[in-house]
Amino acid sequence: QVQLVESGGGLVQPGGSLRLSCVASRSIASINLMGWYRQAPGKLRELVAATTSGGSTNYAHSVKGRFTISRDNAKNTVYLQMNSLKPEDTAVYSCNAAIQGKYYWGQGTQVTVSS
Repeated sequence: QVQLVESGGGLVQPGGSLRLSCVASRSIASINLMGWYRQAPGKLRELVAATTSGGSTNYAHSVKGRFTISRDNAKNTVYLQMNSLKPEDTAVYSCNAAIQGKYYWGQGTQVTVSS
């Protein structure tokens, strides 16, 4: 099991940046797959970015070149650096960890991109 706590969301103008953090209650070094998802009002939850313990990353087409996922095993933390934010990036962003076939979620953090 693992508990995940996200932070770093907020209100930002278009073109701005935010960095989201996801702190885990245990070591993430052995967690093969961790990722960030988002859900906008009236839309399905979608994968934004994912990272493996081996360092591989995967991004949604809509965020490639703008978002970067990274993990710091020493701090049990996964980050999502978001640059060049657009209004369509507005959503609740949630952290996810896949452990032995089970999926664990944080409570989510709101990101609002608006002028």
